[in-house]
Amino acid sequence: MSQTYLLTPDNAALSRHPVAATNKATTISGKDALAGAAGGVVSVLLGQPFDLIKVRLQTSDSGNVWQVVKGIWLHEGPLAFYKGAALPFLGVGASVSIQFMTFHSLRQYFERQQHSQRASTGQNYLSGGAAGIANSIISGPVEHIRTRLQLQPHGVARLYSGPSDCVRQIFAKAGVAGIFKAYPTTVLREFQAYGFYFAAFEASLGSIASLKGKERKDIAVWETIPCGALAGIAFWIGSYPIDAVKTRLQSDGFGADARYRTTWAVVKEIWQYGGFRGFWRGLAPTLVRTSLSSAGCFAVIEHLRKLM
Repeated sequence: MSQTYLLTPDNAALSRHPVAATNKATTISGKDALAGAAGGVVSVLLGQPFDLIKVRLQTSDSGNVWQVVKGIWLHEGPLAFYKGAALPFLGVGASVSIQFMTFHSLRQYFERQQHSQRASTGQNYLSGGAAGIANSIISGPVEHIRTRLQLQPHGVARLYSGPSDCVRQIFAKAGVAGIFKAYPTTVLREFQAYGFYFAAFEASLGSIASLKGKERKDIAVWETIPCGALAGIAFWIGSYPIDAVKTRLQSDGFGADARYRTTWAVVKEIWQYGGFRGFWRGLAPTLVRTSLSSAGCFAVIEHLRKLM
């Protein structure tokens, strides 16, 4: 999955009453869940076309962004940019809840242990990494299925009629293990990505609050937008080479049809044909995508939370 949807408590309130605040049980209200789901939908709408371009570039050793976009537009049509978007839309609400509760539970644990007003950047990284591991239970299968739908031929040559047919065919070939193809690599990607993501958001938001002398609840919606964009960029800068390997593994065949026998085989192939730069193919559209989708996601979340 792509990056998602952080709902953050009032850090200034924690600074005034650190022990009492961090001893509160972590909960996610209906308001938070609704705002997070709405932000996630916006994130998918803004980011899905760029994700498709990323996947096409990561699974090819030639071509550039313009050639990929032109080919999709001419041969598959504009709606093809949203191939595989159905599952991310369906999984948004669950992902928000898992990430939010895992991140804040662990962060509050750190704060209780050290009686601190705020977790350190390193602790936010570890808390975010734990949220990523928890999220991988959903993101692993979702991204696997989405990748196959994004890469399948267009028109009568297509392999799957939709997400459910893709799941059915994968299960018939490889069972549950097939649905979770490349799962260890996905876990590693999620840990690294969400560690950077949450740490960057908390650090940038905390800096803005300190510079302006504001409490968290008084920060305007527009002020969270650059923090969200920065968090999204950190997400991918910290994890993109791992994601490139994961994408090739998830697009591979099963059993005797598998092209790669090990993860290391993917790493060697990418290095052989692209060198160091091969691990970063497709990064430019991904950074554009993540800046838009993360900023839009946070803006929607904050706006809805203030309204409700």
